[in-house]
Amino acid sequence: MEACSLARTTGLWSLPIHPRMFFSTVFRVLPKLLGLPPSLMKKFLKIKHEHIHPPHMEIEVGGSPELPHELLVDIFALLEIPDLKRASSVCSSWRSAYTSLCNLGLYKRPQTPCLLYTSESAGESVAFLYSLAEKRSYKLTLPDPPMHTRYLIGSTNGWLVTADERSEMHLLNPITCQQIALPSVITIEHVTPIFDEAGALSKYHYSRHTGSPRLSRFCTDQPSILALAELRSYLHEKAFVFYDAYAGGHIVVLIHSPDGQLSFARLGDDKWTWLSQHSFFHDCIYKDGLLYAVTSQGKILAFNLRGPVVTTELIMDITKDFAYENIYIAQAPCGGLLQVWRTQEDSEYVEDADPATYLTNTANIKIFKVDTMAEKLVGIDSLDDHVLLLGLNQTLYLSVEEYPHLKANHVYFTDDCELYLFGWKNNRRDIGIYDLANNTCEELVSPQLWPNWPNPIWITPSLTRL
Repeated sequence: MEACSLARTTGLWSLPIHPRMFFSTVFRVLPKLLGLPPSLMKKFLKIKHEHIHPPHMEIEVGGSPELPHELLVDIFALLEIPDLKRASSVCSSWRSAYTSLCNLGLYKRPQTPCLLYTSESAGESVAFLYSLAEKRSYKLTLPDPPMHTRYLIGSTNGWLVTADERSEMHLLNPITCQQIALPSVITIEHVTPIFDEAGALSKYHYSRHTGSPRLSRFCTDQPSILALAELRSYLHEKAFVFYDAYAGGHIVVLIHSPDGQLSFARLGDDKWTWLSQHSFFHDCIYKDGLLYAVTSQGKILAFNLRGPVVTTELIMDITKDFAYENIYIAQAPCGGLLQVWRTQEDSEYVEDADPATYLTNTANIKIFKVDTMAEKLVGIDSLDDHVLLLGLNQTLYLSVEEYPHLKANHVYFTDDCELYLFGWKNNRRDIGIYDLANNTCEELVSPQLWPNWPNPIWITPSLTRL
């Protein structure tokens, strides 16, 4: 686990943490912690000017001031995770402070979301975090299976859900490098293993049946025989990791084909549980012990997964006749629910043209408050001092007061159009920032830092261990 490494991709420092940044943090924090005026801080720490080195020079840890363990813990609690991880490798006392901070659960600082992406040229086990707060990327070395060969199908609270070259799923925290294998894909209702003469798994039998009698009569396709790596292009759509306080454990929820169905598994389960009878889901959240899921037509269902039998409640019936947008569900700070509709426009496809010229772009985003009493959606013109993050991540609705590096009344988005993602892997991804005030889009960064595949995904760095 601790083999995971973290470094800046531009101007790599020989010292894991920037000394100027650390000592500026010390001067900012200590007056409050010790009740001393800032003018006395330099004298108190006995730090001379020559102790602070330029960014690309090494610093002699033994010559730096020795701070009390408790004080180091308080200072480290104010660092962003990239700097915190680098600080932990400076010396044994700093490592001890970092360990205490994590083990005691004292690290509570909100983390600005990052864009996680991979690049084959950097190595198959390497990923990058593009920090929205710092406008730069950090390099991560992650455990096998090789990160570049995986599909990124979900992100929740600092955890990725990935599908490897056998279409098997893993949870991965790219900061701590903790990794957990999820129940085998062959335990999903629609997948059956096919073994070769030697008894080794060679292919998958993928069925397109649904649990809905109404839909099943239209399902005439014969089951498919798929290669191990091929199944994930057909089956996996979007995944989430939710904590159930009542059960004291985590639940992984998977939206999968055919027709956007739901299956879930608790950590420790040996198989997936299929939620039959319902289809065409786009997004999920977990709130007050219930799984809320929204369909392509705006219908919202709440599933109680705690009992021996899953119960279902209709929260909002169908709100639209045509299903051509991507639909998201989020929880507002007041506790209510939001629906978000994202429309993407495709460039005109010209026969015999270069396939790379075919693109899809976000054209419009609409936001609605869910009025459960009146059973209707109420349009919202502005997010005011809030921001949304959309994509294959759990939909995030954040306050810029808590995340000052984000732009108020904007939507940060990544690609999540299933047909475009898997049908046009080498084409430019639809990633950017949507201004709700004037309905325009801008690039997140130019020139683009990431390759077009695997699809980049939002993640909120976390030190949480499961």
